[in-house]
Amino acid sequence: MAYSETRILVGGLAHVPVLILIANFIKGKFGIKPEKTIDTVVKGEPVKIIEVKDTVVKEGKAEAIKEISNKLDSIEQKADEVYEKVKKKKKDKKKKKK
Repeated sequence: MAYSETRILVGGLAHVPVLILIANFIKGKFGIKPEKTIDTVVKGEPVKIIEVKDTVVKEGKAEAIKEISNKLDSIEQKADEVYEKVKKKKKDKKKKKK
């Protein structure tokens, strides 16, 4: 008995979901499962720790350390100011877009 082309096509298309289910079942049984990874980001403020030991420090070295720490403080203040300015400019740009 001869079948028409449409009947053959419909029969073939009806079997496609069955073949997909079988392929997914095999893939699920034998597939490699990735390990779970967790990314953690911790933001904290840097802490300045200056320890002075029991040894005698020359006055010149002590003054140099104080100057460096003062410069570091001023640099941190400038960085904070720049950060605030950039943050403010971003907010202004968002307001202009709206």
